[in-house]
Amino acid sequence: MQNLLKILLRYSNFLVFIALEVAAFLLLNWNSAYPRSSFLSTANEFIAWQHEQLSEIGGYFSLRSQNEKLAAENVALRNYICSMDSAENERSNHYLNAKVVQMTTDEMHNYLTINRGAKDGLCRGQGVRNEDGAVGIVRTVGRNYSVVLPLINTYTNLSCRFAKNDYVGTLQWDGKDIRFAQLADVAAHMVVNPGDTIVTSGLSPVFPEGIPVGIVESSILKEGESYHTIRVRLHTNFKRLKYVEVVQNADQNELEELIDGLD
Repeated sequence: MQNLLKILLRYSNFLVFIALEVAAFLLLNWNSAYPRSSFLSTANEFIAWQHEQLSEIGGYFSLRSQNEKLAAENVALRNYICSMDSAENERSNHYLNAKVVQMTTDEMHNYLTINRGAKDGLCRGQGVRNEDGAVGIVRTVGRNYSVVLPLINTYTNLSCRFAKNDYVGTLQWDGKDIRFAQLADVAAHMVVNPGDTIVTSGLSPVFPEGIPVGIVESSILKEGESYHTIRVRLHTNFKRLKYVEVVQNADQNELEELIDGLD
């Protein structure tokens, strides 16, 4: 609705001008055949322009509806695939679609709010992804909404691995460019090349293994250092993020209880 109002306000001056022009032609020239013909031509053009604008507005809302439908279909398909992959197991991951209703991208501690909460089965610590890959981790849960810490938050740490050899590292963001994050804890003996694929490791209940995270943009290993300095280009475009999927791990509570029991 806000976008519709913006479009109407954008053309408000032009609409008033056209209305006044039409009224002037109608009052001054209606009795003359040629001006009447000219007026009708102008009116027809105006009507055509109106239809074009209304068509664009209608197309906008239709596209949004189609995107929401597509997001729901993606979740249904992903859940089906998960059920097929875990046919031999009693429990499996489940995905719940959600819409991003608020988000920041220009802060050190960015966050996003989604329209799912406790009534939908969400709880703190669940992973959030989209069709491109990992997005973040649920931090705070209300009844109807939840706050997610995205990968572009300096507090977020994500266990990842190289798809080519399963070598594990920790993904962190340095607070600079939201297109990139840094992969730490990768030892010097590991061969790292630009283009290497980085995915979730599956070593925590937050994400199952193998969810895309990004690709290696560059890697630097200075003489005498024990670890690579690795820059990863993230798959998720946070500037265009609208729809996400929450990973509901059936075994998450049990796993977290076991870990907490070690303290």
